[in-house]
Amino acid sequence: MKKICLYFEIHQIIHLKRYRFFDIGRDHYYFDDYENERSINDIAERSYVPALSTLIEMARNNDNFKVALSLSGVGLEQLEFHAPQVIDLLQELNSTGKVEFLCEPYSHGLGSLGNEESFHSEVMRMKDKIKELFGQTPKVFRNSSLIYSDEIGSRVAEMGFKGMLTEGAKHVLGWKSPHFVYHCALDPRLKLLLRDYKLSDDISLRFNDSSWSEYPLFADRYMDWISALPKEEEVINIFMELSALGIFQPLSSNILEFFKALPPLAKERGIGFATPSELCAEKSVGPLEVPYNISWVDEERDTSCWLGNQLQREAFNKLYSVAERVMICNDRRIKQDWDYLQASNNFRFMCTKAGYGNFNRGIYDGPYDAFTNYMNILGDFISRVNNLYGGAENEEVNSLITALQNQGDEIAAKDKEIARLQKLLAKYNPVEEAKPKAVGSKTTRTRTAPKKSAVAKVVEGTVAVIKKAKKG
Repeated sequence: MKKICLYFEIHQIIHLKRYRFFDIGRDHYYFDDYENERSINDIAERSYVPALSTLIEMARNNDNFKVALSLSGVGLEQLEFHAPQVIDLLQELNSTGKVEFLCEPYSHGLGSLGNEESFHSEVMRMKDKIKELFGQTPKVFRNSSLIYSDEIGSRVAEMGFKGMLTEGAKHVLGWKSPHFVYHCALDPRLKLLLRDYKLSDDISLRFNDSSWSEYPLFADRYMDWISALPKEEEVINIFMELSALGIFQPLSSNILEFFKALPPLAKERGIGFATPSELCAEKSVGPLEVPYNISWVDEERDTSCWLGNQLQREAFNKLYSVAERVMICNDRRIKQDWDYLQASNNFRFMCTKAGYGNFNRGIYDGPYDAFTNYMNILGDFISRVNNLYGGAENEEVNSLITALQNQGDEIAAKDKEIARLQKLLAKYNPVEEAKPKAVGSKTTRTRTAPKKSAVAKVVEGTVAVIKKAKKG
């Protein structure tokens, strides 16, 4: 049976203010509060509130309907502060039992490309936040802008996730179809769900485009396209931003009525809905090899819109040069600024690719203006981070960080060695069953341990030494 996996992302850009060179060292606040409040309230009114209300109605009126959502941590903070009614609607949708919340990086940043420990830390923070707000422990991961590679997938699997969403990029798939469940080439434990970019973009980008050959698009015709797919292609992943409903496609286009019609039409055609974790519980058809980073952005479906030029790479490397120092500090203001400065839109504003001439860069006149403003802010931020360590020299701080990292690596290595030796101990010192004895009219079975072998004694001694070393 064909199953539709419908997923929406909720993220909010944190707008930086105009910050000049002469502000460095004098002004430590980097954000445009007015624009942040205005934009979040605008998108909540025009998109999030009506869209979530529609999803709640669909969940209550259709027994076959299911949906998935993920929220960035920085977007969630803005909603909690400026638009709490959206949080209430998310809670109401959660109460229907028809929604699965996924996990993504807290900052909606590029940590997966910059610093492994920072990436792991913010993913775990977001996982805890979802558990706290909605009572769900995310089992499936969604990276910022669906960024994925074999290496990233392997790291996500090590974090305990069962599945991950990414783009069904044509240059990666080749002759393969996105309508199957695949798995990570480096770790088969991680299942991969691939976005059908045509069916997704037909709604999120082209729905209200009167020049499109399929305009106007009706729900029955859209469902016929899905029904006409080859019988063996049973997984249809339709992923988009929630703001597609109301912002990219205005409510006047009847986009919400289109969505309301999908569940009953799917039921008529024998098509169901499934959450990502349900699909990830199914058997994979094979590995998907993705040696280079992919995303759902631009025609290239890569990371060039964030790291494609020297300006972006310079800003990116400068930001993550202090990642370890930020992680070991306890300054809440520093950590919040770190989250906001990591957000991927800060680097996209610096993009110089063809086609970005009319790109909305907010307060910036162009990519060089965006770079200058960001680097001014970054200069002040890095100075604040370094001042946390009492003016210690770079070499001294780096030495401390290296020592902490080495200590963690040493503990992890010792844990692995203890586990290996304990398995060896069990092999040479097994617990055996004695033959049953008759006691009165009943038969009893007792378990006795044989005398320890010389090898077992040596292994036990080694384990004790390692544990003692760990405590030291």
